[in-house]
Amino acid sequence: MKLFPLLLSLAAPFIAAASSTNGLIANGVPRYDDRGLPVNAHGAGVIADGGRFYMFGECKTDTTNAFTGFSCYSSPDLADWTFEGIALGVQPDGLLGPDRVGERPKVMRCPATGEYVMFMHADNLGYKDQYTCYATSPTVTGPYTFRGPVMLDSVPLRHWDMGTFQDTDGTGYILAHHGPVYRLSPDFHSAEAMVSNVKGSGESPAVVHCGDTYFHLSSNLTSWERNDNFYYTAPSMEGPWTRRGLFCPEGTLTWNSQTSFVLPVEIEGRTVPVYMGDRWSFPRQGSAATYVWLPLEVSDSAISIPSYMPFWSIADGREHSPLSWMPGSALGSAEGPLFSSNNPADTLVYTFEGSQVALTGLTGQHGGYALITLADEATSETVFTQLIDFYSLRPDSGVRFLSPQLPQGRYTLTLTVTGDFPKWTNKRGDRFGSDDSQVIVSDIRFR
Repeated sequence: MKLFPLLLSLAAPFIAAASSTNGLIANGVPRYDDRGLPVNAHGAGVIADGGRFYMFGECKTDTTNAFTGFSCYSSPDLADWTFEGIALGVQPDGLLGPDRVGERPKVMRCPATGEYVMFMHADNLGYKDQYTCYATSPTVTGPYTFRGPVMLDSVPLRHWDMGTFQDTDGTGYILAHHGPVYRLSPDFHSAEAMVSNVKGSGESPAVVHCGDTYFHLSSNLTSWERNDNFYYTAPSMEGPWTRRGLFCPEGTLTWNSQTSFVLPVEIEGRTVPVYMGDRWSFPRQGSAATYVWLPLEVSDSAISIPSYMPFWSIADGREHSPLSWMPGSALGSAEGPLFSSNNPADTLVYTFEGSQVALTGLTGQHGGYALITLADEATSETVFTQLIDFYSLRPDSGVRFLSPQLPQGRYTLTLTVTGDFPKWTNKRGDRFGSDDSQVIVSDIRFR
């Protein structure tokens, strides 16, 4: 098996790249920031502040699960992202020092102090030394100062997956895996009480308040694999919590994602809760992991995401397709797809004239990674590279890659089967992921 050496984000584009989606939120494909690099902020939380959205997440690599920093991005529309920097980096030692785990950062602004407080899960690489910790900053983008574990009655909170929720009255809460809900002190520097326990809930918890109902979302435990996430409801954060079931159609595996956060957003004059999930891609998290963000439909004490939108906008809450912008195409046929191979180093080569290109294809249990490069025909210089994940436990057909918008020109796209594929084991040693390196491309679109 031939493995391609991969660096964080693979390689920076050598020419300036503009937004790829014209204000559309892209699901299941890499998103790019103002530098033309993939947005790298997983297990993320988002805060609206001063007319912009600020996202904080895990800055992943392709070589280790050790903490490398929490990144910060800002956006006016949840679609076009500006890299603001590393909001909290690796500490010299201690709970977020070298060779430790740092996950699921969430930021809230404390009403009592005006301070921005970041919460996160800190652990060792074996996930056996878990703490819920916090950091503070006078500004939303940071840098944040690490303060240590969150304490309740002088005892540190010892949880792994965690989330946060800030109610409309400004009260802050920490949500722990498997149900504990902690109310924060007025300065957000400690927990003052465990106010309820959502018994039977899972990991990666998130809460949103709609009308008279609180909704608690979480995930089953399947390591990096996706599963059918579920939710509970309550009349207050103190409970009682009632299990309601799934919020996506059964078998869709939460549209191939895992809950991370729920953000209320104003869409056409009404507040809509937006589900924010991760589509993990272990071990190539830095290069190939993507996101799934979709509006939740609310009806009394029920929430749902009945259908999947690959591309949509918070301007109107509706689906839009970038493929409609792309008149040029190279299509597969009824006899088969445009390209299908599991042989390492097999390539698909296609030359087009334009400024943007997209690939559609199939993912499934046998899928692996494909390396895409774009080269300028005039100079033969590689101007862009991106790793794409063709694995999913639930088979899916759709857009797999949408490039940033490049200067108008003539480009050669080369897709290469790497021979590598997503695979991992959980704490018990159970194996998950793909069993092959299959890459299937249905068609190429360009403009």
